[in-house]
Amino acid sequence: MVTHLSGGDAVGMHPSSVAHTFAAAFNSRDAAAVDAVYEPAGLFVPEPGTTVTGLARREANQRFLGLGLPIDVAPRHVYEHDGIALLIVDWRIGEVSGTATDVARRGGDGRWRYVIDNPFGTA
Repeated sequence: MVTHLSGGDAVGMHPSSVAHTFAAAFNSRDAAAVDAVYEPAGLFVPEPGTTVTGLARREANQRFLGLGLPIDVAPRHVYEHDGIALLIVDWRIGEVSGTATDVARRGGDGRWRYVIDNPFGTA
């Protein structure tokens, strides 16, 4: 069964919580907290056509943190099935904005983490 959910539920175990958890970590400027929102092998797309994992993912996120600007997120659509979720998330950092296409997985602890974080969505 595929469930389509919309909205910005930041609390609890709803799959959209991963976007809000990421934003809270980003806005705290805590690089370790940002990295904890990813699965250990999670993939980040720091620019269209480029993918990074592990230390390179942490370094790429650090560059965004280095801007010193907060991020605002608004999950537009969330499609969840069997512990995997596809999230379409509108975001803004200062004057830059976009729509992310992300994949998250529910862990054994019930928390959602990014498997793929693609802030540039369709690019």
